[in-house]
Amino acid sequence: MKKFGLFTALLLAVNLLYGQVELKKAREENWKKIKRNESDTSHKFWKKGGTFNLNVNQGSLTNWAAGGDKFSLSAGATLSVFANYTKGRHEWDNTLDLAYGYVKTTSLGMRKSDDRIDLTTKYGYDVGNNWYASGLFNLRTQFANGYLYPTDSTRDLVSKFFSPAYILLSPGLDYKPNKEFSLFISPVTGRWVAVLDDTLSARGAYGVDTGKHVKSEFGAYLSANWNKEIAKNIVYKTKLELFSNYKQNPGNIDVFWTNVLSMKVNKYLSATVSLDMIYDDDVKVFENKATGVMGPRLQVKQVIGVGFAAIF
Repeated sequence: MKKFGLFTALLLAVNLLYGQVELKKAREENWKKIKRNESDTSHKFWKKGGTFNLNVNQGSLTNWAAGGDKFSLSAGATLSVFANYTKGRHEWDNTLDLAYGYVKTTSLGMRKSDDRIDLTTKYGYDVGNNWYASGLFNLRTQFANGYLYPTDSTRDLVSKFFSPAYILLSPGLDYKPNKEFSLFISPVTGRWVAVLDDTLSARGAYGVDTGKHVKSEFGAYLSANWNKEIAKNIVYKTKLELFSNYKQNPGNIDVFWTNVLSMKVNKYLSATVSLDMIYDDDVKVFENKATGVMGPRLQVKQVIGVGFAAIF
């Protein structure tokens, strides 16, 4: 009887051990199935990513008969990241664009060539036919001091961090026929122009009243965005913003238009061409020689770079 009991206990132990092994195998098989189905992102609500570019150029001349600067060095970096959320009829898009660049030459010294902080967050609720009832927030400013150089030996401070800063809050309608294009329209938009630096505010820079730090505006706003791979490894990204201030000269529309053409050479090497154009009726950068009155003018910035690129 004792032998029978011992045999029965041994048999139960073997069965239990076998069952645990089979259960472990089943769990591993199920886990493999889950791993194989990771490509199915239907359960994922967030899509995140970005690009980083670093461009460096250097040149030197020694006994160069044609003349030129003995040494020149330029460096620039751009970072563009996004985090977009989609669930049902709700969409929330977030983008952050950063850029900074410097140029150093023997004759002119070190000067800033690029400086940008641009943050946009936009929520939309699908109301049908590719239209979304939306709300948009945008902040645009810069990292460091900016100067004008009347002569090679003098410079005038004209901008700093949050001097200026453009803050925009806008409810409206967003038309998104596909993932590449969006058109946001709002007839009721609040915009604030901030100049926090006391020296610049005392000059009445960027349309802010003399001695004040913030100017509030109310008007109509339009933003068009297009991001398209126009050829293999060539991507064109453009953003056009228009704003009309109801409170002052509504016919003089402020324009901010940025364009970036990115060409991927290989996994780590790329070339970029960027072109920014700004027209702001409140920014007086041009002096009429006949009247001596300062006035606005189209501002243009163009940057070409070749260097390291990373996509994540």
